[in-house]
Amino acid sequence: MTQEANPIRVLVAKPGLDGHDRGAKVIARALRDAGMEVIYTGIRQTPEMIVQAAAQEDVGVVGLSILSGAHLEIVPRIVELLRSQGMDDVLVVLGGIVPEQDREPLAQMGVSAVFGPGTSTQQIVEYIQSNGAPTAV
Repeated sequence: MTQEANPIRVLVAKPGLDGHDRGAKVIARALRDAGMEVIYTGIRQTPEMIVQAAAQEDVGVVGLSILSGAHLEIVPRIVELLRSQGMDDVLVVLGGIVPEQDREPLAQMGVSAVFGPGTSTQQIVEYIQSNGAPTAV
């Protein structure tokens, strides 16, 4: 099947108390414009809300945007909840301000990629197109 008939479904979420979501909206639009189905959950989402939405929407990718610096507190819980729901195959990507020393621990817990400031939307689109699986019909 072609990607158009069977698009990659992406959940874009803003976990935690960070209220700035312009970047997440820009990414969501770029992914949509590239032919993906995008579900944007909005700001101030708990890990439980994010995983519940990911399960309900049957997504293949969860994109998290965290600017608050709480990534090492929030992401492990999201990954743990995804695994507990049997969603081990969901690609987890993170965007935001992430210090270099935090990238390896995030990778070890299951984050596939970290996109920092200055990453182009095209780079993110191409990464997800190459690594995210289309949703089965």
